[in-house]
Amino acid sequence: MNPLCSRCNRVVYPTEKVNCLDKYWHKGCFSCEVCKMTLNMKNYKGFEKRPYCNAHYPKTTFTSVADTPENLRLKQQSKMQSQVLYKEEFEKNKGKGFSVVADTPELQRIKKTQDQISNIKYHEEFEKSRMGGEAPPHSPTSAAYQQQPAASQNFNYEPAPEPVRQAAAAPPPSGGKRYRAVYDYTAADEDEVSFLDGDMILDVQQIDEGWMYGRVERTGQQGMLPANYVEAI
Repeated sequence: MNPLCSRCNRVVYPTEKVNCLDKYWHKGCFSCEVCKMTLNMKNYKGFEKRPYCNAHYPKTTFTSVADTPENLRLKQQSKMQSQVLYKEEFEKNKGKGFSVVADTPELQRIKKTQDQISNIKYHEEFEKSRMGGEAPPHSPTSAAYQQQPAASQNFNYEPAPEPVRQAAAAPPPSGGKRYRAVYDYTAADEDEVSFLDGDMILDVQQIDEGWMYGRVERTGQQGMLPANYVEAI
């Protein structure tokens, strides 16, 4: 037997049924209690088993507490304890103006590269000073000539091995239950999905008694669908 709508007290048929807040509603009757804006499963907010929109959701109020002498004393005591803890932490960390950095392989590679660049510059300056501090005129040919011996010198440089790219893992098999459509259904809302009789519905998840969430294998679309339009395989 079909249930009655909580708003209009009329019979709710499966194609227009919304099961939410422990009640049954027509899709058109599932609206905000204040502004009567039509809601869906994504944008409603429940309060005392009644639907509201975000703008008219009842706000909870806070009780103000008077600043009694006892509360003022506790507040002052908490402040003093915070200052004591701050001073203790400051004394412990005084003189520790640096943070420890882990010596990772990447940092070791950068450090080694910087050492090599420093050695190359040192040898260039040494050659210039030995030749009287006169640098040869800059030209592409001389620059290439100068770079050749620097590259040929051995500074115990060992290039860091490139990380081996692991093969991509196979995608996990699709989970969830499989259902077959027994009727045609056309989506009535943007969060629903349409399908035809005989379509396979994959990765099905039960939302409530009347609605499920799944993916239509034929179209690849995902969304909500009525539970009484499909059957389990």
